Amino acid sequence: MENKGLLFIPDISGFTKFVTEMEIDHSRHIIEELLEILINANQIGLEISEIEGDAILFYKYGEPPELETLYRQVEKMFCEFHRHLTAYEYRRLCQCKACRAAVDLTLKVVTHYGEFTGYTVKTFNKLIGKDVIVAHQLLKNDIEQHEYWLVTKNLLQDKPPQGFKQWMTWDTSAKTTETGRIPFQYTQLTPLKKELPSEPVPDVGLKDKKKAISVSRVYEVPINKLFFTAGHFELRHRWQEGVKAVDQISHYLPRVGTKHRCVLTNGQVIMYTSSFSFGPEKIVYSETDEKKRSSTYFIFDKVDEHHARFTIDFYLKKNPLLQMMFALTMKNKLERIFTKSMSNLDQLLKEIELPIEF
Repeated sequence: MENKGLLFIPDISGFTKFVTEMEIDHSRHIIEELLEILINANQIGLEISEIEGDAILFYKYGEPPELETLYRQVEKMFCEFHRHLTAYEYRRLCQCKACRAAVDLTLKVVTHYGEFTGYTVKTFNKLIGKDVIVAHQLLKNDIEQHEYWLVTKNLLQDKPPQGFKQWMTWDTSAKTTETGRIPFQYTQLTPLKKELPSEPVPDVGLKDKKKAISVSRVYEVPINKLFFTAGHFELRHRWQEGVKAVDQISHYLPRVGTKHRCVLTNGQVIMYTSSFSFGPEKIVYSETDEKKRSSTYFIFDKVDEHHARFTIDFYLKKNPLLQMMFALTMKNKLERIFTKSMSNLDQLLKEIELPIEF
């Protein structure tokens, strides 16, 4: 049995061919995250032969696993995959086409049992053999839906697959190749998404707070351009007074819960993205300091097609002593800083070109 084993291929699909550099870059990072999630969800001792674009070729030598065991592995990967995408959809900040399309990505899993052997290239065991080719050919089939588990006859061993779930039904088909006809059965997995628990939003904001400062200004730009310019970390130092840089961002694709360092002219502060909501008429983004003493809300309101209002609301934690000290020592200074920042942003908006995907 040393040359026989399971071939297990989860394959991601759904991204179109994006044309802008940002979209291609973001789609690459999203796929990298998802591939890592699939690898971490491996619970039956599968080995990795290679990562092939949006798919992973797993294998395991030995007797074929029980279908129930195999299904639990498929279910684990599928649910972790969609749990991550749902969480990203609710927490993401980026509005490029790649990030908006991420929630619609799909996952199919092809499982086959056959003969193969391997050779080592660095840390990977590359597989060769007719059945490796068969498994890859099965990724291209006549199944109309994009989320399913496909099981070949070699794995079924003349035993009809059980439902595993009450809603689960099985269909029969075959793939015709140059070496013959490969029978298989498949079942849809999409209903599993309805069983996923909702993801809790990270608790990084202020629950009890009081507004201390509010500064607002209308700009002669559309709301999306205003949000893109004021919201991006890499542009923050070019308009926000007293900010030298924003770095040490905890994730390449920022989302609610992301941590970053704000380098100031007189020190530094660790901040968390604490909330975000996006709509065609209003966008709200907030940051809360690590010690949860204050939150800053950046609010973007559409005035018309060519004008938008930007408001900075600064909140303090509800604490009479903290509020009194702030009013005496910091309020006027911070209000002037926000007002100057608004003026700086006006100049920056004249220099920034809005990416086409926004």
